Amino acid sequence: MPHQPTSAARHLRRLLELLAAGAPAEEIGAVAVEARRSGASAPDLAEVEQATEAALRVQGALTQHRRREAELTALFDTAGDLAALRDLDAVLRSIVRRARMLLGTDTAYLTLPDEEAGDTYMRVTDGSVSELFQNLRLQLGEGLGGLVAQTARPYASPDYRSDDRFLHTGSIDAGVLDEGLVAILGVPLLLGSGSGGQVIGALFAADRTPRAFAPDEVALLCSLADHAAIAIDTAKAMADTRVALAELAEANAVIREHSAAMQRAEESHDRLTDLVLRGGDVPDVAAAVAGLLKGDVAVHDGSGWPLTTVTGDGGAFTRGTGDAGDAEAAALVTAAESSRAAAHAVFRDGRWVCAVLAGQELLGCMVLYGRPELDGPDRRLFERSSVVTSLLLLLRRSVAETENRVRGDLLTDLLTAPDRDPAGLVARGRRLGIDLDRPHVLLVARSGAAARERLVDAAARCLFGGSGVSAEHENTVVLLLPYDGTGPGEAARVAAGQLGQLAGTPVTVAGAGPATGPRAIADAHAEGTRCLRALHVLGRAGTGASADELGFLGVLLGDHHDVDGFIAATLGPLLEYDAQRGTQLVRTLHAYFGCGGSLTRAKEELHVHVNTVVQRLDRIQALLGPDWNTPEQALELQLALRLHLLSGT
Repeated sequence: MPHQPTSAARHLRRLLELLAAGAPAEEIGAVAVEARRSGASAPDLAEVEQATEAALRVQGALTQHRRREAELTALFDTAGDLAALRDLDAVLRSIVRRARMLLGTDTAYLTLPDEEAGDTYMRVTDGSVSELFQNLRLQLGEGLGGLVAQTARPYASPDYRSDDRFLHTGSIDAGVLDEGLVAILGVPLLLGSGSGGQVIGALFAADRTPRAFAPDEVALLCSLADHAAIAIDTAKAMADTRVALAELAEANAVIREHSAAMQRAEESHDRLTDLVLRGGDVPDVAAAVAGLLKGDVAVHDGSGWPLTTVTGDGGAFTRGTGDAGDAEAAALVTAAESSRAAAHAVFRDGRWVCAVLAGQELLGCMVLYGRPELDGPDRRLFERSSVVTSLLLLLRRSVAETENRVRGDLLTDLLTAPDRDPAGLVARGRRLGIDLDRPHVLLVARSGAAARERLVDAAARCLFGGSGVSAEHENTVVLLLPYDGTGPGEAARVAAGQLGQLAGTPVTVAGAGPATGPRAIADAHAEGTRCLRALHVLGRAGTGASADELGFLGVLLGDHHDVDGFIAATLGPLLEYDAQRGTQLVRTLHAYFGCGGSLTRAKEELHVHVNTVVQRLDRIQALLGPDWNTPEQALELQLALRLHLLSGT
């Protein structure tokens, strides 16, 4: 028969099997109970009980080893996470999750300080179900977490609600109660060691039932907290490094940009200086600035009228004519005044405007179009170009004033002694750039006596850059301009506006011409002088006109006595209407005036019904305008009617 194992041997083999299977302590302890129940002998029972105690010790050691192995694995994995740190939140969530798993708690969480608010807040939670708890904020010294942060030491509470070692607050207790936590273990997140360590947060593990945390559990959570502190510090260092690199890159970009701007400014300064040294003029500077700044550039005089205009590709452009030009000129003068007050270029109406100054005198302005964004270096270049322009304008003005004085002597001789040596006057004019054999318009201007000097200066500035000439003569200022197709009346009106603006006072201007040769120019001056007196007598001071535009006064004042022109200008619409339709409007008007404005007498004179007279007068009003019967108009009409009858046309 086979050998039967003893009772003790059987139970000992069972203990070995349970140990090999990793059975819990309850099953191992049950082996001794089973041996006693099966009636084992006293020696066998004693041996089994001793073996059971040994097996429990072995089982405890194995459990401890497995736990330490899990802890070491978790710490190793955490270290790996730190080595491959990409996302701080992901690393902190992993640490909190491992703390909860290794300590076997219901929840784990991590708090960090809020430097702006001056408190701490929940950064990461795992296993939490309460929104109130997840949004808790703790002041320094409040609750278990506040105590951990204040003392930089770990604290464990088996029953938080009854623990009086720390300061309870209503909000914290409400959050803990809402989460259902009872036992809480908290450890500090420390940077550095010893008394100089800095607390940058706290790591917690908590259960919803009472629990006493073992020292090795506290040590484990401290190790995880150390890793969390390293992760936070590393992330902060990396963030600081990224910020520093970004600032360095930005600084390098600024340095490169500044260097490029300095180089461009130097090149621009050399180019503008070279232009001046080579005898360049204002248009050359404007063209250079337009090319450098990639925009359209215009230079205007002190009254806002353009001296030169250049596009970025070297072409010319025009902006504003007529009333629009007057409005634009006024707007530019206002912008230039703002630039003078600010001592910098100003942006107005979609363009940059920089005053061109000689001291505080406004010589004009430079205008840049097409560059709404003008950075510092380009803006300084634009402003510097205005200084160069002011130097050129001053040079031009100085030369022009000298030339104008010499030309003014010629003009004075033309007006005082045109017949003394006509050929010599023409020759002098050619040497000074004035061709007296070509048609010229002559303007006679007058202002108040107190403003006469300003008017003389304004005339010189008005002709600045042109081929005209001005001179003071018999308490007036005379301007001789090459005839460009603009009639003397229009030229007088334009000059009245410009001279008045430059002199700062109303200026009356009379125009005459066009005239060719010394004698004709002198006669034009005499006609202009008479016209100027008529403008003042008529109360039209501060305006401009020619003798031809003064109606019958023009016929009397003018040298040519253009009767036919006066008749055509006054009765032209009626004469044309009668010629085309065979009517008798001119005869009816003559009868109406001849009868003293009486309709009854006029209808008898004309042998028509009174309604016919009324209808004809209505037609006359439609052709001549509603003011035809005013005293001034009526006088001109009656004079024109008499001259018409005398001429026999």
